[in-house]
Amino acid sequence: MPQVMEFKLPDLGEGLTEAEIVRWLVAVGDVVAIDQPVVEVETAKAMVEVPCPYGGVVTARFGEEGEELPVGAPLITVAVGAQSMPAGAEESAGAEGSGEAPRPLIGYGSDHSRPARRRRVRPVTAAVSAPVTAPAPVAVAPAAPAAPVVPAAPAVPGGPVPVISPLVRKLAKDHGVDLRALDGSGPEGLILRADVEAALAALREPAPAPVPAAVAVAAQGERIPLKGLRGAVAEKLSRSRREIPDATCWVDADATELMAARAAMNAVGGPKISVLALLARICTAALAKYPELNSTVDLAAKEIVRLPSVHLGFAAQTERGLVVPVVRDAQGRNPESLSAEFARLTELARAGKLAPADLTGGTFTLNNYGVFGVDGSTPIVNHPEAAMLGVGRIIDKPWVHDGQLAVRKVVQLSLTFDHRVCDGGTAGGFLRYVADCVESPAVLLRTL
Repeated sequence: MPQVMEFKLPDLGEGLTEAEIVRWLVAVGDVVAIDQPVVEVETAKAMVEVPCPYGGVVTARFGEEGEELPVGAPLITVAVGAQSMPAGAEESAGAEGSGEAPRPLIGYGSDHSRPARRRRVRPVTAAVSAPVTAPAPVAVAPAAPAAPVVPAAPAVPGGPVPVISPLVRKLAKDHGVDLRALDGSGPEGLILRADVEAALAALREPAPAPVPAAVAVAAQGERIPLKGLRGAVAEKLSRSRREIPDATCWVDADATELMAARAAMNAVGGPKISVLALLARICTAALAKYPELNSTVDLAAKEIVRLPSVHLGFAAQTERGLVVPVVRDAQGRNPESLSAEFARLTELARAGKLAPADLTGGTFTLNNYGVFGVDGSTPIVNHPEAAMLGVGRIIDKPWVHDGQLAVRKVVQLSLTFDHRVCDGGTAGGFLRYVADCVESPAVLLRTL
């Protein structure tokens, strides 16, 4: 006799409380192996394929594609020990479920703090193949002549009606007003003539004309659910604005020497070095010099926490929206290693396959908004970090170089920082050091 096991949506980590079903990878009746992915879900941070910890026959699926489920809600039920099951028994087995808790998935953890909600499986195939039985005597067949059908009156409490005036009773009777349904405005709830007339006025109000769907949309606007990635971004940015008193400083820098150094690096062969990787290496050197900006604020303890490692986030635009993958321990990487890691994470981001761990734990963010063809910006700090360096486009501009006007490659750099962790002098010193390294990459040799 197979044992039916219920698999619930696991805790996918980093405080996520729900996930949206994007695509089912199995159907009812399929045979699944242990740790085989059964559903693809979208959390507020990434797309994740969820593996099932049981092997057997899928007897039920809970939730449709596009439906959002909370962590701990049932996903599927699996008949363990059965290799096949009659089609008629699939949903009955899934409906019975199992009170036994599933073993936790490796890498996801377990969560016993949230109560699981059972969902009734909707028998879609049965509804298509078998006609729905309607209450024929009322809804289909006409009523007998001896008992005409009248609308059911709303239930009202029994007892005497609080009406004294016969005129009020007659007015209500002539116009079909049920006095038991009225709340009297007189002493001790006495129903007055004004109460009946008010009820009549409400009945005489014409119903609003139906508005065509297209007109309604034009008048009210399109409503887009603020959930998933968009909802997570909105919440994080709003929290940053609420909690962080940020300030921004910026400077123009001559990036001609930096671009020449990159060309020289790439000319010797090997993996190509990206501009972003060079800027990242400059950032890690600047953070070593100004560690105040690689910190976070612990409001509960009223402390500034300076962090020992630089986990560098970088903004990446994808079809799903803006995401910020994180390069771990960036301070120990050279430009070649940083280029490779940026490329790997960017590819995963565009494919929607970043794991939640790839999107969390950052300590400082590098935002290259120059790829959008703009020069400057005042970005919002990525909470709970303390600072973000913004980089505009690198373009040819007239620039005074060695006392002569020349065309140079110029970039605008901006630093948005949490004013609680440092003063303007520290932020200005950090940005000036970054600009000096951009203008003279040899400055970095002192710290390599």
